[in-house]
Amino acid sequence: MGELPSIELLEATHRFPGRFVFKIIGRVEQGFAARVVAAVREELADEVDPPHRTREAVGGRHVAVTLEPMVETASQVLAVYRRVRKLAGVVMMM
Repeated sequence: MGELPSIELLEATHRFPGRFVFKIIGRVEQGFAARVVAAVREELADEVDPPHRTREAVGGRHVAVTLEPMVETASQVLAVYRRVRKLAGVVMMM
């Protein structure tokens, strides 16, 4: 998986606090989408799941999970990326 964006880049291109869009693509196995949603919720210490949607790829081998949680800082964005990239089945993060 590639390098994470820098804090400076995130702060230059996004407003904090605010909603941030994460897109995580992974293999449809072992409840991948639910594990991604739970990891983001836990990293941000939210009591409820963040707004999210899923879309399965044609053929059903992969799923895209799009999440739009409220984040306070660019550091929180990086913390979410670090946590999610450790999950089994992750193919790509945007």
